[in-house]
Amino acid sequence: MAGAALSASILAVSAALAVGLAAVGGAAVTAQRVAGAADAAALSAADAASGAIITDDEPCALAARVAAASGATLTACTVDGFVATVRVEAAYAGLAAVSRARAGPPEGF
Repeated sequence: MAGAALSASILAVSAALAVGLAAVGGAAVTAQRVAGAADAAALSAADAASGAIITDDEPCALAARVAAASGATLTACTVDGFVATVRVEAAYAGLAAVSRARAGPPEGF
């Protein structure tokens, strides 16, 4: 009887750890996905502002489309000359994963 109780306890602890690790892994994947979406959105906005790509969209509108294609939402976008700064977020398990990115020419150019 004691062996069955011990086995059930070990199984319950193992299941709880597995669920916890799955949640942490999912959050890590979401954070990386949002970081990639922010990078892509900032690059697209900077390229649109500099004329490197031909588009009828405003730079921030293009950044919003790129972020949405990555499954994220553009929440802030500023373009100063050829430099674009964006803020992107996506939800995971009721929490918001947020990432910021900047793209443009190097400082001094």
